[in-house]
Amino acid sequence: METFNIHILGCGSALPTLRHNASCQIVEIHGKLFMVDCGEGTQIQIRRSKLHFSKIQAVFISHLHGDHCFGLLGMISTFGMTGRTNPLHIYAPSMFEEYFNESVNLFCNNLDYEVVFHPIQTNKNKIVYEDRSLTIETIPLSHRIQCCGFLFREKPLAPHIKRDLIDFYKIPISQINNIKAGASWTTDAGEVIHNEKLTFPAEKPRSYAYCSDTRYMPNLHEMISGVTVLYHESTYANDSKERAKLYYHSTSQEAAKVAKDAKVRKLLLGHYSSRYPTEEILLDEAKSIFPNSYLTKEGMIIKVSNDD
Repeated sequence: METFNIHILGCGSALPTLRHNASCQIVEIHGKLFMVDCGEGTQIQIRRSKLHFSKIQAVFISHLHGDHCFGLLGMISTFGMTGRTNPLHIYAPSMFEEYFNESVNLFCNNLDYEVVFHPIQTNKNKIVYEDRSLTIETIPLSHRIQCCGFLFREKPLAPHIKRDLIDFYKIPISQINNIKAGASWTTDAGEVIHNEKLTFPAEKPRSYAYCSDTRYMPNLHEMISGVTVLYHESTYANDSKERAKLYYHSTSQEAAKVAKDAKVRKLLLGHYSSRYPTEEILLDEAKSIFPNSYLTKEGMIIKVSNDD
């Protein structure tokens, strides 16, 4: 099965600490690298992860708070010093476009590669990227400014053929693609061999939803129903529930409620407030509602799998 991993480069919140970096993840899927958010210090974290700068083909920015985007311009500049020639695609809130283009012209005006800005509407659930193997769509969130998450989905694969039956019924190789597309086969004697006898289902498509920053949204589960892995911000413990609501953030219990309602397989917690010397209270409170919850930490690589 193709690789589908989440690399955690930063899982802290707005106030810098010695324990966590600002928000950044890299989604490694089918040989491609997509960055989600790019907080200050991201370049160092990429170096530590041993991922290659040149393989990052797009950056997705959830919103324009500094802990999610202050690392972007410096990284673009660095890419220009490493011999990059492939275009870099930036997907970010539309309100960022004018300032972004002016900043690139000011600080990064002699690049040997193209930087392509794709404005996104954060209040719409819409596919913003698609290729032959996956789609990436926006997830509208509720934050103090325009903000959205991102949902990575594998496209369904064609069913597998049963080679022994293909040989037994002497089905020509030229018909294999038709069989995979759902066709049945009629033998020379007129017997119809139904498709379900000749094939078996491919692996279930995997998916990953990134939801940061947002306060608790009771209906969020409808947009991410059944995803394999969910990352949901969990800035606060339950005793700060009112503070979370005031500042448009979530508690770990609220993140767990979303995971439970969406029937996801695994919940990843992150975007921790700097007030906590350890995040165990966040984990314990999440597990009380959704047992398959995990703390993220810089350097972690999470495999997106239907087997977990």
